Amino acid sequence: MIKRMIRRTRSRRLRTIRMTESNTSSSSDSSRFEILVGLHVHDNTEYDLYRAGMTPMLHAMGGSFRQDMHVSEQLKGEEEGKINRIFVISFPDKATNDRFFADEAYKQVRAKHFDAAVESSVILASYST
Repeated sequence: MIKRMIRRTRSRRLRTIRMTESNTSSSSDSSRFEILVGLHVHDNTEYDLYRAGMTPMLHAMGGSFRQDMHVSEQLKGEEEGKINRIFVISFPDKATNDRFFADEAYKQVRAKHFDAAVESSVILASYST
């Protein structure tokens, strides 16, 4: 039983390492600025409207959602509130990230839908790839 668990764990680690290696490149053109965000969404309908309104703006600036997950159980967390949604939002660079979140059209969509849909949010990490 223990040997089987060790083999599975090694296999998962190797898969994770291979995925990480395949997603990184030494070329500076593929460098991206990314943010790992945790949310507690309490109104999925409003949150879907927020995503529908902001995603075309995100794509127009070269951004995207690289990962997007619903979380069924939070085991540990230093932040206030529960997290039931985690995603990675990716931008060509930090300056584009800053322009996107400062954009007036984005701020209007956020005020109308995000604030009504999300109880709490936390930036878990931000990094350049």
